[in-house]
Amino acid sequence: MTKIAVLVSGGGTNLQALIDAQKKGIIKSGEIALVVSNNPNAYALERAKKAGIATAVIPGKEYKDQSEFEAKLVETLETAEIELIVLAGFMRILSENFTSRYTRRIINVHPSLIPSFCGKGFYGLHVHEAALAYGVKVTGATVHFVNEIPDGGEIILQKSVQIRKGDTPEVLQRRVMEQAEWKILPRAVELVSKEMKKKKEGK
Repeated sequence: MTKIAVLVSGGGTNLQALIDAQKKGIIKSGEIALVVSNNPNAYALERAKKAGIATAVIPGKEYKDQSEFEAKLVETLETAEIELIVLAGFMRILSENFTSRYTRRIINVHPSLIPSFCGKGFYGLHVHEAALAYGVKVTGATVHFVNEIPDGGEIILQKSVQIRKGDTPEVLQRRVMEQAEWKILPRAVELVSKEMKKKKEGK
């Protein structure tokens, strides 16, 4: 089994999708062993506890710089023997120093069809506001490997979602989560976990 850590900052709806997918057997080559948050008040931590998953809190404010924060994060992940890291609404950019340590072992879900509406400043509702302002007819979500460029890593899976007349950013955000993010994130986690498991077993 590939040991997975999910990094979260807020409500944890994508985390819940992963927990549910694990229960249903969609994720079978890996298991969520740890949920880490930089926000002690993140509801995602409650979701993890309800599912019996270990949690760790690393409040960004307690560390004087990014390297100290990341050193603590690395220590936490290594102690739990984590192999795959999933960013699920983790509102903190990770440095090249961190990402290069985990090449092809960090994945992220982004609420647009990369390369549209991605990169620095495009997160949360901003992405959906931009899509609606631009007038695109189709948006969606992308799961990709994480490197030092925000939203710049290799794409693993994408799923499109239709934009409807009268959509608000909030309505669109919900549809993208339900129709795309919650479907492709578990599938991508299984794909990558399976690949890692094979390598470990020397297949």
